Amino acid sequence: MQSQIGKLLLLIALISSCQTKEKQTNSSINGLWESIGSGWIIEIQDSTKYTMYDVTSISCMPNWKGELHEILESLILHQDTLSLSTGVITCQFTRAQELPEICNVVLEEKKAKDPLFNFEVFAETVKEHYAFMELNTINWEELYHQQKGKLDEHTSEVELFVLIEETLEKLNDNHAFLEATDEVHDALDQLTEEKEEDSSESELPEYGDFPVAKMVANHHLQEEMTKDSWLIQWGKMTDEIGFIQVKSMWLYADLEIPQTLIDRKGFVEAFIETRHKMYEGDYIQKEVEGVRKIMDNVMKDLAQTKAIVIDVRFNGGGQDAVSYEILSRFTPGRKQIATQKIKSGHQFTSTLKLFIEGDENAYTKPVYVLTSPQTGSAAEAFSVGTMAIENMKRIGDHTNGALSTTLDKTLPNGWIFSISNEIY
Repeated sequence: MQSQIGKLLLLIALISSCQTKEKQTNSSINGLWESIGSGWIIEIQDSTKYTMYDVTSISCMPNWKGELHEILESLILHQDTLSLSTGVITCQFTRAQELPEICNVVLEEKKAKDPLFNFEVFAETVKEHYAFMELNTINWEELYHQQKGKLDEHTSEVELFVLIEETLEKLNDNHAFLEATDEVHDALDQLTEEKEEDSSESELPEYGDFPVAKMVANHHLQEEMTKDSWLIQWGKMTDEIGFIQVKSMWLYADLEIPQTLIDRKGFVEAFIETRHKMYEGDYIQKEVEGVRKIMDNVMKDLAQTKAIVIDVRFNGGGQDAVSYEILSRFTPGRKQIATQKIKSGHQFTSTLKLFIEGDENAYTKPVYVLTSPQTGSAAEAFSVGTMAIENMKRIGDHTNGALSTTLDKTLPNGWIFSISNEIY
């Protein structure tokens, strides 16, 4: 009898052990996760590393690999949904049993460079994720066949680049971009120079947003107070009215860029190259830390004013998280300032609420925000956010219309492009 009881206890223990292991497996983040919208799959292995795939119905390419600790603090597992936060954006993933078959097919070099295949991957991404077909009255099937008809297997890289850029322009997507290799851009620059040489028309000199913004700020400022910043300029318009000009919502991060790289490519290009080697979440956090240090000085200097004017008329955008850090200085508590939803096939995901945390020492006196059609992207997110803050009022023209976080994708030939897949 004791022997039988012993066997029974052993069997119960084994069953219990198996059930425990099964529960641990189900609550683990290891495995495959498919995004709700956005066309991504994350594969997490051994709780130590991960791979991110770009997926369409006709393609699958690993676009990022890294150590799991890079993103671990940005992951939250709730029941059977995995959330990944980068900046103010949260992307949700559900469990997948296996990678799509296409992910296991080795992409041959010839096909990876094929202009027709690259255009098809681009077109499939647009069809699945572009959020504004209806708003911009786009007949995608007609546009797709029209553009595809201009291609064949002999199409050059430059011709493919021009065609994709032309397609993005026809989508009326102010947030779209296409980034190719240095060789392609050099060839395009050469073509542009040749056209300019052929043109007999004299052209007026062009000035970028930053030089114009500086001229405007210098005109407005009675007292200059800016220190240790080339992206935010501040001071006083009168003894009682402060002025803050925010020229950009990015480039604040200290990325420890080698000076040799800056000398060779210029600061902005060197910044972009260094930033692309980092995990997105870490990079955005550094941007927030950078702007936070500057805003500490700004708000200290202008604390005693009776009103503040914030100028974002020449701000083309950057990171929403930077905008939210600045906005937090003007409300004392946590506040919902927007919502967003993501295009997913023929539908949209559920609505995501976006918040700023606020500041216990917030400036709650009147704030006037100046906007223009050059106010774009994250600067528009800033403008939208002011609508929820009682002491902030917008003055000026409509903004640019680039109000979606960019969905960045990689083509088989290595080029990077983006489209708008969210509705704020």
